Amino acid sequence: MSELCFLTIAEASRRIRAGDLSPVELAEAYLDRIAALDGQLNAYVLVLREAALAEARKAEAEIAAGDWKGPLHGIPIALKDIYNTAGIATTGHSALFRDHVPAEDATTVRLLREAGAVILGKTATWEFAIGGVSFDLPWPPARNPWDTTLDPAGSSSGSGAAMAAGLCMGAMGTDTGGSIRSPAAWNGIAGLKPTYGLVSRRGVLPLSFTLDHAGPMCWTAEDCALMMQVLAAHDPLDPGSADPGPIDFAGALGGGLGGLRVGVVRHFFEQDAPADTVVVDAMESALGVLAKAGATIRDVSLAPLELYYDLCNLIMGPEAFAIHEQGLTQTPELYGAVARKRISAGAFVAGSDYVNALRLRARLVAQAAAVMREVDVLITPTRHTPPEPLGQFDTMMGHRFYTRPFNVLGLPALSVCSGFTGNGLPLSMQIAGRPFEDALVLKVGDAFEKATGFREIRPQLANAAVAA
Repeated sequence: MSELCFLTIAEASRRIRAGDLSPVELAEAYLDRIAALDGQLNAYVLVLREAALAEARKAEAEIAAGDWKGPLHGIPIALKDIYNTAGIATTGHSALFRDHVPAEDATTVRLLREAGAVILGKTATWEFAIGGVSFDLPWPPARNPWDTTLDPAGSSSGSGAAMAAGLCMGAMGTDTGGSIRSPAAWNGIAGLKPTYGLVSRRGVLPLSFTLDHAGPMCWTAEDCALMMQVLAAHDPLDPGSADPGPIDFAGALGGGLGGLRVGVVRHFFEQDAPADTVVVDAMESALGVLAKAGATIRDVSLAPLELYYDLCNLIMGPEAFAIHEQGLTQTPELYGAVARKRISAGAFVAGSDYVNALRLRARLVAQAAAVMREVDVLITPTRHTPPEPLGQFDTMMGHRFYTRPFNVLGLPALSVCSGFTGNGLPLSMQIAGRPFEDALVLKVGDAFEKATGFREIRPQLANAAVAA
């Protein structure tokens, strides 16, 4: 029944509601596929087989009784293992939290459960969402299903790999500097970093109070919209939570792109941090697709990419150290080497530098707002290269990619697959919008996906499993 694992949330939801697909059958298909394939990928650190089947049986009974809760009812979802789950370990992929069992669910997990989603398990992450690819942790790093010698990117590495391989129908990730969009890019899926404050982070292990975002990772932008319909809810217990009022993410999809004004931040990927030729070529092709759909295209300028990158480090460093200071001073040996180095560096950021970084951030937000009065969305590639070998990407070095500006700015940003290299590896495009215009960003991503055939292509690992 592996073909069930290649349905989108939208497709499966329609079949479940019509009575043509059993949530129990669907959950069993995913659990069997995880058992068969995850030994090659290490996407999961914990599979909740019995609990998932119990949730699927409950969903099936509710739907049969006429109590359909919405598009996520009976849909199998995976959680990055920094989302608190009541009575179930949330480890942060770290020995420090190996035995950490929260007393209550994260707000987002509660919302997913209330919507009838089936929680399959907890997925691999970089340690505390910052550690990078590490081999000195209790669990191995996740691998890329397009080629298991390659990096799935991080820090939501397991969620990205599981989604691409058909080991879940939707997944939750987090994004402090690109950790939803980078795995989306290198795994060839869709991943949304929502507007800052739109999705609650309460009950999610924090890394940076002012840069952390929680959001969905799916096969399509449409599926991300269906998840956002549940996830976007004001949480008065999250100090960063916003209340913009109801947003109809799914209802905004369709209708064409006539009149859309697209701004291309070309200096990011041609001058500031030049992308590989194959990435730029895919970007130009994608812009052609958007223009054919009715969008007008123009180049725009923001601050230099390196300024955003360094500003992100100046803000994230001391915030991360403030969170982990006790653990690093009392039990540093329980951290992996990469996370220990990266987080400890935040201790050496002067208070004046941190405050000035926040002041500069406010000026950059104002600058971006002025630019976005002239355009409706901003477009860049997501990453500057196709997927690289596992462990080659050095998180301590000055790599430049194109996600961090939108954490600094707090703007919604979506990564979608924009094509493939000659040897079949995914490429990606990033679409950013104004604050709380997440629905427009998803609309553009959905229109692009439906105008291309990229969503019909799955990793060879997945194709081989179906053939078997």
